[in-house]
Amino acid sequence: MIALYRPGTGIFHRLPAGVKLAALAVGALLLSLYPHDPISIAVSLLIVVGLYGVSGMPLRVLLVETWRLRWIVLVLAVALVIFVSPVAAWISTGRVLSVLLLAGLLTLTTRMADLLEVLHRLLRPLRRLGADPEAMALTISLTLATIPVMAGFAARVREAEQARDVRLGVRAVVPLLVLALTHADEVGDALAARGMG
Repeated sequence: MIALYRPGTGIFHRLPAGVKLAALAVGALLLSLYPHDPISIAVSLLIVVGLYGVSGMPLRVLLVETWRLRWIVLVLAVALVIFVSPVAAWISTGRVLSVLLLAGLLTLTTRMADLLEVLHRLLRPLRRLGADPEAMALTISLTLATIPVMAGFAARVREAEQARDVRLGVRAVVPLLVLALTHADEVGDALAARGMG
């Protein structure tokens, strides 16, 4: 769901990671706190699409990012249509989609090392409270980096189902869990090899 960095020379690639992270936070707050109507949500989505265009990303990248989010959008929209109203479904789903696409644009245009450095600087004051900012920043960056890996594992499980012409249904969680645990062990071994407990 969260994309990996794509090298480029667009305006968003050149902006400092801290500025982009702050802009994402402000955008998420505005989308979450400001009382929206269907038209303002449509405008928000158009602005996000425009930001992808300004960033120099091909339209295909935006379509791939949107496709990755299809299940979140579908489940949220259907639940809200059933339990609330179609208008509420459009507003809430549009908010979530806008924020997730903005987060995707951040990770597409920002190296993980740069994000890690910004997070480390932001978390440094917590050292006075006994927290370890390096470990916290590493944990956050590993979480962000693992999301697309998990999406890749899910795609592998689906491809294996299609190749064998079977439908595992809920049981598909088992191979996905095995892949996730194997990946976690490999990451743990790599961190231990570098002296990170």
